[in-house]
Amino acid sequence: MTKFKHLLSILLSSLFALVCFQGMAQKTQIDKVIEKAEALSHFKFLASDELKGRDPERPEIDIAAYYIANQFEKYGANPLTTLNAYYQYIPFVSSSPPTVGDLKWKGSRFKHGENLLVLGGKDLSGEYEMVVAGYGFEEDYANKEVKGKWVVVRVGAPNRLTPTALFKAGREKLAIAKSKGAVGLIEMYNVPTTPWRMLVNYLNKSQLTLDIDPENNDNLPYLWMKDLKGEIIKSIAAGKNEMSIKIEGKRNKKIQGRNVIAVIEGTDPQLKNEYVMLSAHYDHLGVTKPNAEGDSIYNGARDNAVGTAALIQAANYFGENPPKRSILLCAWTAEEKGLLGSSYFAENPPLPLKNIVFNLNIDNGGYNDTSLVTIIGLGRSSVDHHISAAAKDFGLKAIADPSPEQGLYDRSDNVSFAKKGIPAPTFSLGFTAFDAEIGKYYHQVSDQVDNFDLDYAFKYWKAYILSAVKIANDPKKPLWKSGDKYEEAARSLYGSGY
Repeated sequence: MTKFKHLLSILLSSLFALVCFQGMAQKTQIDKVIEKAEALSHFKFLASDELKGRDPERPEIDIAAYYIANQFEKYGANPLTTLNAYYQYIPFVSSSPPTVGDLKWKGSRFKHGENLLVLGGKDLSGEYEMVVAGYGFEEDYANKEVKGKWVVVRVGAPNRLTPTALFKAGREKLAIAKSKGAVGLIEMYNVPTTPWRMLVNYLNKSQLTLDIDPENNDNLPYLWMKDLKGEIIKSIAAGKNEMSIKIEGKRNKKIQGRNVIAVIEGTDPQLKNEYVMLSAHYDHLGVTKPNAEGDSIYNGARDNAVGTAALIQAANYFGENPPKRSILLCAWTAEEKGLLGSSYFAENPPLPLKNIVFNLNIDNGGYNDTSLVTIIGLGRSSVDHHISAAAKDFGLKAIADPSPEQGLYDRSDNVSFAKKGIPAPTFSLGFTAFDAEIGKYYHQVSDQVDNFDLDYAFKYWKAYILSAVKIANDPKKPLWKSGDKYEEAARSLYGSGY
């Protein structure tokens, strides 16, 4: 027995040494491939003034997309055969507020920017009948005739009350109302967690939304009405339901967005059919009024040129060193407009979502500790040890979300895939709190490369790549930690064997 224990000890020690050797070899190879000047050149270009803040509604966003696609191709990442070269095209509608938005009902007047928001659709005026239809989903239209009428519904759904969920539900309801022949859709807003005045400040400006009917230029008017106590919708349902409305000056312009997608095939005959998705959004806030220094460009170095540059570095490394699983590289557009690019991919996947076993996303507000990487979602999947080990190999420490009250996990592109069941943390720059240091740059024109610690950026990129290497080579499939709120979605996606 003693001899057996001795042999077992030798075997385990040898195995541990082999794992350590492999880990050091991977680190050494990353050090060899990722050259600092080249890596920084991508970062500097993406955050340059010439791209005008990478606004999805400006033409410069297409230059950024073209650049990313060219780098993917240069480094050996291939386009998916189901897409148009490296692009997944997305139909958007860009809209501006109306000059006039008035609704009168039962002696009351509702005015755009006060107790009414005209979020989409065309100009119109006239008198119409209103029909209340629950939350506005298919089952709510039973025994209701809405053709030529306005449909009035409750906003969101009982389990869909985050801002992102509200807008997504609204798009679904619009499509249903249009299919029923409705003239327009009004959602009655009564969500206590997001104040109405905050919504007015945010939404009473130019908006970008997914085009629910790209082939049709006859857009259905879409309104939110303030009804915090739910009294108005009850009154409409119970009594007089005719109203007059006038909308003028509403601008709607169809534009084409694009996600940039590439793939590097894995080396293992079986595991290459599984994909580790590496993602980051490449858009930002565009241009604003000049500040006191004359700067008007949201360069978005931290948010999120540094993440997009990481995807390009990953293409560089994996193009030369493909792992066992395939690598899916995804640069999302319109994250700042409501996660639109990643949401579109999740709903219109160019490959089966069940083949994507993990998503390591990047998004950032900034950093206040260059000894750390902050992993939004650390502690929720079975591959935490890989991420922590990769960070350590480059002199960094991986920590979990220090500000859970901010709800960051459900505010970035990773959530588009977590909801589908795919384990999906976000690999962020190191921060210990949302403090003044973060606020100095977050969504500010001051977020530039020239005030970024470039040595830290270099280590951050390498730690991200090594994390992906370890996950993509692990024969064990990544899993949610037992009891996670997205675990049931994973069972639905991956099947009974999950």
